[in-house]
Amino acid sequence: MADYISCALFRALSLLTRFLPPGFSLFMGRRLGDAVYFFDRRHRAIACSNIRRAVAENGGYISASRITRKAYQSFGQNLVEISFIPRIDRDYLEKYIHLENRNYIDEAFGRGKGVIFLAVHEGNWELSNIICANLGFPFVLFVRDQGFPRLNALLNSYRLKRGAQILHKKTGLRQLIEVLKENKSIGMTFDQGGKRGEIVDFFGRRASMSTGAVKLALKYDCSIIPVFYTRERGPRMKVILDSVYTAVRSGNPGEDLRENVSRLSRIYEKYLCRYPYEYLWTYKIWKYGRERDVLVLSDGKAGHLRQSESVAGMAGRRLSSCGIKVNLSFCEVSFRSRAHRILFGLLAALSGRNSYGFCWRYAGRMIREDSLRALERHRPDIIISAGDRLSAVNYIFSRVNQAKSIILMRPSGIGTGRFDLAVIPRHDRGHLFFTPAGNTVITEGALNPVDAGYLKEKTEGLKHSGMLKGVPGGVCIGVLIGGNSRGFRIGADTVRALAGQIKRVAEDLDAGILITTSRRTQQAAEQEIKKEFAGYPRCRLMVIANEKNHPDTVGGILGLSSILVTSPESISMISESAASGKRVIVFDGPGLSAKHRRFLDNFSRKKYISLCSINDLAYSIGAMPRGREDTEQLRDNFKVFEALERVL
Repeated sequence: MADYISCALFRALSLLTRFLPPGFSLFMGRRLGDAVYFFDRRHRAIACSNIRRAVAENGGYISASRITRKAYQSFGQNLVEISFIPRIDRDYLEKYIHLENRNYIDEAFGRGKGVIFLAVHEGNWELSNIICANLGFPFVLFVRDQGFPRLNALLNSYRLKRGAQILHKKTGLRQLIEVLKENKSIGMTFDQGGKRGEIVDFFGRRASMSTGAVKLALKYDCSIIPVFYTRERGPRMKVILDSVYTAVRSGNPGEDLRENVSRLSRIYEKYLCRYPYEYLWTYKIWKYGRERDVLVLSDGKAGHLRQSESVAGMAGRRLSSCGIKVNLSFCEVSFRSRAHRILFGLLAALSGRNSYGFCWRYAGRMIREDSLRALERHRPDIIISAGDRLSAVNYIFSRVNQAKSIILMRPSGIGTGRFDLAVIPRHDRGHLFFTPAGNTVITEGALNPVDAGYLKEKTEGLKHSGMLKGVPGGVCIGVLIGGNSRGFRIGADTVRALAGQIKRVAEDLDAGILITTSRRTQQAAEQEIKKEFAGYPRCRLMVIANEKNHPDTVGGILGLSSILVTSPESISMISESAASGKRVIVFDGPGLSAKHRRFLDNFSRKKYISLCSINDLAYSIGAMPRGREDTEQLRDNFKVFEALERVL
């Protein structure tokens, strides 16, 4: 039915334009392009993203949107102009078509090896057969059949009426070679190489280009003339012939193919930078490249950034296993005010998957200027963020770039179904209000990078840091002390009670002690820690994070310790400890939030940790079994890695 309708509409268009001046017909073509631009939201989004990556001024969305609309208008004019073909003659060509560098044609035919007129999907390529037929030299169009057979037959009839010969890709390869041997010319396209194309740089990223013309040139030494079409005004068109290209050879067939395809792609880059609105940007140009850009958005919170880095690392390992190179970058995003952040989230919630443009156009009024400039410098394929503050930015910016979107924690005001992957911790009550979809993973704790490889790397780093007193052996007790939260406090009294319990059990077990604070630890608590442990002979490591920290401290303590003791206020710290597979004891305290309480109770129930009061710490450690038979290891990372395999 679509084939019948398309064919009928095209015949009606041809009949209508026969009685209208060319200029007015092309004016209607521009309006047709505007209509397609408005309704074709999916391809419009792809085109705008491609233009941002390739030719938009400073990668700005506004600039890319202008070029995208003009490209759609150009496409509409080209469609209408095809209907002119039955009535185009030499007079029309002389009046409206300007051929630049005509002498290159004579030069190419003078070599006597055949000529390939090579173009990309831009301008009105359909006029090529008529132009060549009227210039007086033989021209064969090498075509791929369209999806609609009736429309395809109608288009081919138009081509044949103006003197062109047609060869079909499926059946005409042998005839194509004969045409070149007879020093005739053929028309071929260069871009959209698909899975079988050659992967080369195209506007700074790897894209697939068609290799047919280059392979023929390498084997039969035929000439290639790169062709580019651009509309000057109304029906007046300029056909630019680039200098005659002959394939370079080094004796290495694979390298020769890659080098020639790369050189030709640079020629077309030059013209597309000059005339970007002529190109068909609506396909995924860099789909087959073996490189991905991963952008991590940060809201300034270290815990959120650490979770995002963990997912970025898993995504990198997954893509690397498929032979894809990963480029990781970070961008901190700040809003002008809390009210602006709420407003941006509301606009994001109201925008559709392919109707995000309005929201991003006004992003500069809500996001701080320096953050927006930093964001627009990136062209990511994958965007990762943690925390509800950045969920709206992740959603909209991923639409702008046609990128995969991954969020950690419950998004604010936006359903998880809008993202490619949502990782929601169980203690975040938002998961109770929706049924997890296929794109949602419910984790028990906070994501972190802790696995066997991480522990080994950090342990070696800590051993070589020179911070350890002696080589820890036997039983080691690792102590991770955080800081104050909204209702919870770690003061000197807490540290004093903790130190008494740790020292007591260290003596009983003949154990060493490895202790570190966090940047949130208050000064009074830090002073008490130094007082209790600085001269204590069993303390093999004491790190005050606010004075002298080391990147391998926490990971090294997790790797070296047999038993881990942590304060209760940090979900991230407890999750990392539980993921290490060691025995973990969390000392409880008053003032924790309801969310923290849900988290601790869930971890205790599932045996990831043992929960006790600070005064029972020595007893709880002594009562624990020496093996790990009563301890479960947190395996959130495995869940997320499996989900990433599906998404990426």
